[in-house]
Order: sequence, then structure tokens, then C-alpha cells
Amino acid sequence: MGLFSKLGQSTDLVEGMAERLGVDLIDGIAKDPVGEARKLRRAVQNCSHCTNQVGCSDLQARNSELASAPQYCRNRDTLAHMSKR
Repeated sequence: MGLFSKLGQSTDLVEGMAERLGVDLIDGIAKDPVGEARKLRRAVQNCSHCTNQVGCSDLQARNSELASAPQYCRNRDTLAHMSKR
């Protein structure tokens, strides 16, 4: 998989996980454009290094809502922090 494909897939997974956790990425970016954009970029980069993207994709396909990100998620803490706002 090429770099841009991998980053695109990772972006979709991060956005999907955020949606299932009730994290409003757009609202966060509107409140703090620079800081939240950096967090999102870092989350996508973290996700791109994950070895379980297929499992994450399957999890998201089976669930429209999640109470928390799975243990293997490299963005678990970041997403938990973002959902507390």
C-alpha cells in the first residue's frame, strides 16, 4: 500500500473511531484550530503505524457506537481525552 493510501485509510479509521466515541472533531478544530489539527495529524500518523487496521475496520463496521477505543488502539488515550470536553 502506498503512503497516501495508508494515510487516507488511517484518516478514515481515526474519523470513524472518533464518530463512534462521540468525539466531534470539527467542533474541536473550530475551538482550537492549530492545537486540534496537530492532535488529529498525530492521531492519523499513530494509526498509520498500527498493525491491526483490519481489526479496527471490522470493529467499526460492526458498531455504530463504542464506549471506548479498543485496548490495541494507539490513539485510545487521545480519543478518551478529546471525548471529555
